Amino acid sequence: MACSVADSGFLFSASKKRPVHSSRIGQIASTGTYCLKWESLPQIRSKQKGCLIYSRKKNVIQAVAVPIAPAPLDSAEERKRLSEQYGFRKIGEPLPDNVTMRDITESLPKKVFEIDDGKALKSVLISVTSYTLGLFMIAKAPWYLLPLAWAWTGTAVTGFFVIGHDCAHKSFSKNKLLEDIVGTLAFLPLIYPYEPWRFKHDRHHAKTNMLHEDTAWQPVWKEEFDSVPALRKAIILGYGPIRPWMSVAHWWLCHFNLSKFRPNEIDRVKISLGCVFAFMAIGWPLIIWKTGIIGWIKFWLMPWLGYHFWMSTFTMVHHTAPHIPFKTSDEWNAAQAQLNGTVHCDYPSWIEVLCHDINVHIPHHISPRIPSYNLRAAHQSLQENWGKYLNEASWNWRLMKTILTVCHVYDKERNYVAFDEVVPEEAQPITFLKKVMPDYA
Repeated sequence: MACSVADSGFLFSASKKRPVHSSRIGQIASTGTYCLKWESLPQIRSKQKGCLIYSRKKNVIQAVAVPIAPAPLDSAEERKRLSEQYGFRKIGEPLPDNVTMRDITESLPKKVFEIDDGKALKSVLISVTSYTLGLFMIAKAPWYLLPLAWAWTGTAVTGFFVIGHDCAHKSFSKNKLLEDIVGTLAFLPLIYPYEPWRFKHDRHHAKTNMLHEDTAWQPVWKEEFDSVPALRKAIILGYGPIRPWMSVAHWWLCHFNLSKFRPNEIDRVKISLGCVFAFMAIGWPLIIWKTGIIGWIKFWLMPWLGYHFWMSTFTMVHHTAPHIPFKTSDEWNAAQAQLNGTVHCDYPSWIEVLCHDINVHIPHHISPRIPSYNLRAAHQSLQENWGKYLNEASWNWRLMKTILTVCHVYDKERNYVAFDEVVPEEAQPITFLKKVMPDYA
């Protein structure tokens, strides 16, 4: 392969490669052009004609070298391109290996860890008031406005989940018994057993984006996908069109089976299950008695499905993107997983208020002991000290389209491979989403 620069006065043939000692390199330009001093080159005339042509006008030779492509996230231009492609506002640069969780946690101001019972009570009042308003809207709205009433009420009851979530992390109240009581009560309208969820969620924080270990979203394993042809369509639907409601499956499969818990957890799990079953046994018949089956669907089921839409959406947006890897335990790095592997996503302000800032999520993964009402102050501190490493987005169609149509099958090199690349003949739901989902960011 010949390398030449027109204005150098030389034609240099590299058809026979010769090592060049580092002392002969006069300059390495940032463009990848190597400048070699003529005096430093060996004065050996090749037998091949045209291999070396003398010029008395110039005494510098330049050879254009092909640069080694950088790792994608090491390049600012590539991060910007991927941000636009995936629907992100910003993709953070890789966190150095020597940064620890302690380094990040100690950079946060002490005040963000302070529990304020007054602010905790305020969050309860916001959720109770907004949920009550939602039930009133459902009762009074004409049929064509019911979807709006359900959207509001489902979002409001998601606030109950966030309150229970804080209680589970011991970041809601200074009274720990009160936390367990409030957490259990907050989860009851969702038919969510508090203690089973707490045990599973603690493991999510300890093993965020660790293959096999994280209890939240895991990529599909190709070996398992190939081994169950009869279930492929269901898996494709679950990671595609119905993914925003797949937390229903997670709720059912992971929280009611006693065999999934450690022996020392069983007693507390049984108490939570008893509370949930009691609520179902008393609450559901009362709703049906007062409003009928249609009323049960209107007042409970539809807001519950609205909650699960947010539960699924929030969780997958927090940790799922083509550039965010899942890693095996021997490669996993806690600081990288929690700071680099978590996404801050801005939603419309009414959603942020009703859901108590749960999507200001990076500081929550740096320390789950930060109360929800202090997450914004903690995030501001992270922006000041670690801002270049943060992934940030605003909720948009392109972001959702990327997750639903790309983030499917695990691949060590590429992180994810889409279903329509693995099994194009069976991936009609994914190709359908690509066609119909808007690409607005």
